[in-house]
Amino acid sequence: MEKFGYMAMLVFTVFGSFWLEIFLKTSVLRRWKRALLSILPVSIFFLAWDAFAIAQGHWFFNRDRILGIYGPFKIPLEEFLFFIIVPMAAILTIEGVTTVRPHLREKEFGKDAEF
Repeated sequence: MEKFGYMAMLVFTVFGSFWLEIFLKTSVLRRWKRALLSILPVSIFFLAWDAFAIAQGHWFFNRDRILGIYGPFKIPLEEFLFFIIVPMAAILTIEGVTTVRPHLREKEFGKDAEF
């Protein structure tokens, strides 16, 4: 059961924030191309960093807490998902807050700001 530890954290993150799309109608997932354009460049950088750290022996993943499915550069599936799910959850949370409190969007980002 331990092998689902990392994946369980990702599922918890999805359930903890993706409901905002449905109930607050944040429209982040409808604009998925825009979200991916925001997330992918940073994710690629951090995945490259992970790959380097793994290759150098500075970073590792506990095999007891991951599924054992690896992608390129010996990076586990969960790590690839992490760099998509966590930033998406952050965007959904920001959009959820500014949907409920629109004055925060105007105050922080300017009157016409939109994700």
